[in-house]
Amino acid sequence: MTATATTTKAVAKKATKAPKAVKPAKVSEVQKLRIRVRAYESKVLDASIKQIIDTARRFEAIILGPIPLPTEIKKYTVNRSTFIYKNAREQFEMRVHKRLIDIVNPQPKLIEALTNLSLPSGVDIDVKMA
Repeated sequence: MTATATTTKAVAKKATKAPKAVKPAKVSEVQKLRIRVRAYESKVLDASIKQIIDTARRFEAIILGPIPLPTEIKKYTVNRSTFIYKNAREQFEMRVHKRLIDIVNPQPKLIEALTNLSLPSGVDIDVKMA
């Protein structure tokens, strides 16, 4: 074979490849309101989750959750004395309990009701639209 014959075959192979199929665009996208709730005490966390779910059910929203996320544990080890007795130590830990709630296609009235909701102190909320 000559050099021109091999290049002709390579061009023929490239020309026979089919074009990639284009995916059709979605007509209606599903919106989700993703709520992450964090607290140091699990009982306070569960009470605030119940308030959020009750508010969402009043507006007949589709609720996914609450999904318990792994508890974040931070441990601290401290010497009991300042100078001597190196072997005498205390250990402390902080537990952060987390839950996740998804609300599918939330209405504007529901979002307004959730922003006006008063939750107990010590509860942290992150809200994202996905």
